[in-house]
Amino acid sequence: MTGPVPDTTGPAATGSRTGGRPHVGPLTRAGRLGPGARVAVVAPSGPVPEDRLAAGLDILRGWGLDPVVAPHVLDTHPGLGYLAGTDRARARDLTEAWCDPSVSAVICARGGFGVQRMVDLVDWEAIRQAGPKVFVGYSDITALHEAFAVRAGYATLHGPMVAAGTFLSDPRTQESLRATLFEPESVRTLGLDTARALVPGRARGVTLGGCVSLIAADLGTPYQRPSARGGLLLLEDVGEEPYRIDRVLTQLLRSGWLDGVAGVCLGSWAECGPYEEVRALLADRLGGLGVPVVEEMGFGHGATALTMPLGVPGTLDAEQGTLTLDVPALR
Repeated sequence: MTGPVPDTTGPAATGSRTGGRPHVGPLTRAGRLGPGARVAVVAPSGPVPEDRLAAGLDILRGWGLDPVVAPHVLDTHPGLGYLAGTDRARARDLTEAWCDPSVSAVICARGGFGVQRMVDLVDWEAIRQAGPKVFVGYSDITALHEAFAVRAGYATLHGPMVAAGTFLSDPRTQESLRATLFEPESVRTLGLDTARALVPGRARGVTLGGCVSLIAADLGTPYQRPSARGGLLLLEDVGEEPYRIDRVLTQLLRSGWLDGVAGVCLGSWAECGPYEEVRALLADRLGGLGVPVVEEMGFGHGATALTMPLGVPGTLDAEQGTLTLDVPALR
């Protein structure tokens, strides 16, 4: 293990550039789902394979949900094939799905690229007026998780998407989401058996985070939160070489965004090179924070993608490899 062993069980004082008050507090949770709940599927990022979408919708129907597909989910941008339709169409789908009173949850079809192009086109005032709903996604959707937190004050779910391969093939991924949606009190302790301490200790805070490259890309934008102070930060990524992860983490450190973070939960680093090399980098960049860090917790782009609530208070226990929520993810 690389990095210091912290003496404290609470947030470390890692600088004052962003002030001493926590910037990460509990957010408003949505209500849990019941049989027959209507779920809107949107595509804020990349184009969606129709066969995989159909398979994911069948899983949702098997849970007793009533999924409806937003109008532009199967679109492809006329000039940029890596986008699912135009920016305005993707933003409109999200706004209209959220503001539909018959819809109880909004689940993303897939990630990819494109949320940062559409996030400012979403009608956030209308979303605030509509109130909280269940929102699920990960990867590129990290930018929307941050937007829901900062612009609306809503807790969200970092979890599998309807047309994602892991959701279609992995029973544990499916069950983690199903239990969170219907029986959230049954999944208050999170983490796979692979989870272990990279830096030991215990810490309390409120969850935030997601794909680390998306978090770094938010730096300097008008609605980015000042820092992760007081938070239990979830980090993962895919397809980034270790030197690029180094650059992203160093940017977060240099900017002061990691000042005062309470603890760090690490998920998957698929296609990021040999894990021991990635692990050494993570220990090097995060060990100096003086807070607990847990690796391989089982969320993100790995073979299993646990559903991890964002905006919910809890306790990170590095020795146990667990994140235990104070309250269920959904009311």
